[in-house]
Amino acid sequence: MGNVFAFIGGLGPWEITLIVLVLLIFFGAKKIPELARGLGKGIREFKDATKEIKDEIEDNIKETDKK
Repeated sequence: MGNVFAFIGGLGPWEITLIVLVLLIFFGAKKIPELARGLGKGIREFKDATKEIKDEIEDNIKETDKK
């Protein structure tokens, strides 16, 4: 299970539980899905923009190689 939380930077289960409880207290159970949805959309937009930039760079490299 340690690999599952590797992206968090070494937080243990107690720290994660505490963070979740604080989020519940501050935002409430109704707001958390909205926050998660917004975070997911932001990550998706970032991935799309990154892919677009990567594709542009690759196209420029291909055009340069053809010349």
